[in-house]
Amino acid sequence: MRCPFCSFHDTKVIDSRLVAEGDQVRRRRECQECGERFTTFEGAELLMPRVIKGDGTRQPFDDQKLKSGIMRAVEKRPVSVEDVEKSILKIQSQIRGLGEREVSAQIIGEMVMDALKKLDQVAFVRFASVYRRFKDVSEFREEIERLESKD
Repeated sequence: MRCPFCSFHDTKVIDSRLVAEGDQVRRRRECQECGERFTTFEGAELLMPRVIKGDGTRQPFDDQKLKSGIMRAVEKRPVSVEDVEKSILKIQSQIRGLGEREVSAQIIGEMVMDALKKLDQVAFVRFASVYRRFKDVSEFREEIERLESKD
């Protein structure tokens, strides 16, 4: 693997560990030229289904869009990056597990809300407010009441 610091073509693996419930391998690498260390993640490349948007258009699944939406929801909340990454991997696994070539954005949104509900209730309400397009404070209140009634 090429060094991201000096672009030298030879790096040495100094540590490997399974992460994300065994779905990925985390490798610490060291450049043989400049001595810098960096981390890489290795996982199986599996095809994700296309996403059917609300307007009927279809687009490739974008894991960065999934991650940024969740990260925005958990911003400034006591949620670890590791927990977010586990949730993202679980959602991706659930999507692949559907066995469909196309999945509606609504189904993915519901999966994200389920994951956020388990991670942090404030993050869940933040995401739900954007995803469900809350129009006023009463809709926030109703969602919070639903959340509290399930506890």
